[in-house]
Amino acid sequence: MKNGELISELFRLPVRDIEEIAPGTALILAPHPDDESLGCGGFIAEAVARGRPPVVVIVSDGSGSHPASREWPEERLTQQREKEAREAARILGLPPERLYFLGLRDTAVPTEGQEFRSTVDRLAELALHYDCNTLLVPWRHDPHCDHEAVWLMGKVLKAMLPHLRLLAYPVWGLTLPSDGVLDQPFPAGWRLDIGAHLATKRHAVEAHESQRGLVIQDDPDGFVMPENLLEKIIQTYEIYLLS
Repeated sequence: MKNGELISELFRLPVRDIEEIAPGTALILAPHPDDESLGCGGFIAEAVARGRPPVVVIVSDGSGSHPASREWPEERLTQQREKEAREAARILGLPPERLYFLGLRDTAVPTEGQEFRSTVDRLAELALHYDCNTLLVPWRHDPHCDHEAVWLMGKVLKAMLPHLRLLAYPVWGLTLPSDGVLDQPFPAGWRLDIGAHLATKRHAVEAHESQRGLVIQDDPDGFVMPENLLEKIIQTYEIYLLS
């Protein structure tokens, strides 16, 4: 199936209630500060409204988005992106004590070795501490190395804690070239209606100002959220795939 056909089918998946999609408390792994809002903003807001706020873990420090900026070296940019993520979480209603930052280097999140194992161990501790039943990770076909690494962490964590339901949420995968072909069968999953929280999700995404070209002015080639991503991601449904 070509990418364009697959993505169209994702937006036709059956709509289910959050209780059916993700029972219990969810542990959400976001590769970068902003993925939590882009991929799961509506989910977070709905879970909070149901009285069972998720635990959100930002895996990387987000320092790689504007490498040519002199005014915003990595340390300053990391602080800015954490500030933006905290504001986005506040907008979504997430209690601040349920937001964690692991601080791994942007574009270098490990896929093996000691740092990888210690990170998964830390995630397992959080899952057990909060009695999580569901684990949300990026879709394996998101075309970014950090997204792929965090998906792999989710697979290893699922093997450690088999009771977790593992779900994947697409972000960049929704912008794959339409004429490409993925080497997998059509995934099973559901859509979550987030219409009641759409304005809140948009507001949370807007809180990531450095990624919208509103803060850093001395790196003209730095990252700016593309309109084709925002058009795909800020809709009345979010997609969650069994992984």
